[in-house]
Amino acid sequence: MQDGLYVTLSGQMALEKRMNTIADNVANMSTVGFRATGVRFSDLVEGTGASQVSFASTGEEYLSTQSGALRQTGNPLDFAVRGEGWFAIDTPAGMVLTRDGRFELNVEGGLQTLEGYPVLDAGGAPIQLDPNGGPPVAGADGSLRQGERRVGALGLFAHAPGADFKRFGNSGIIPQNEPEPIVDRMDAGVRQGFVEDANVNPVTEMMRLIQVQRAFEAQAAATRETENSFDSAVKTLASK
Repeated sequence: MQDGLYVTLSGQMALEKRMNTIADNVANMSTVGFRATGVRFSDLVEGTGASQVSFASTGEEYLSTQSGALRQTGNPLDFAVRGEGWFAIDTPAGMVLTRDGRFELNVEGGLQTLEGYPVLDAGGAPIQLDPNGGPPVAGADGSLRQGERRVGALGLFAHAPGADFKRFGNSGIIPQNEPEPIVDRMDAGVRQGFVEDANVNPVTEMMRLIQVQRAFEAQAAATRETENSFDSAVKTLASK
């Protein structure tokens, strides 16, 4: 009988984790470059034969690899990654990967994020432009030119966040290992004057949230029923 309590409790813990990730996805559906979090669950089996009991795991979070829609802004300092890849920025936490390409120039000509973090090239160095050279023109490969002169290149990096990924801010990811620079690949590049919206479908996420809430309520009802049965059994045995 107590096994039933443990099973429903494990189910509630798993559903609570899924509910939290869905709520986070909905909260960031307007965050540029945000990629949604999903959760994979598995069965944990204890015992053998007739005594075998299956519990729900607490869940393993993963990052969605689906790209968000590109939105044209016309700002020459806005960039979007075409295909799979990440921009890199230098932060107090070290190198951070992001799909948020809303950049700006500081007074010295350094290319930086809206939060002031330097944008890195493929070699991991901050990108320095001519502060008096006007807005840069980006090639499809991320190369940057001011007038007739090439002044740098946006670094693009390949990285597949694992289950233990860590976020930085809303759309940044702290890589678990050294990301690989993307060089001479036709399936990845940069689009200037665009940003990538979050890959969150608000309608789908709200439907999932309703489903999880109903499942959580069903688990809670099952827990109460099991507890009532246990109490009844204890009272019956105590009266004999």
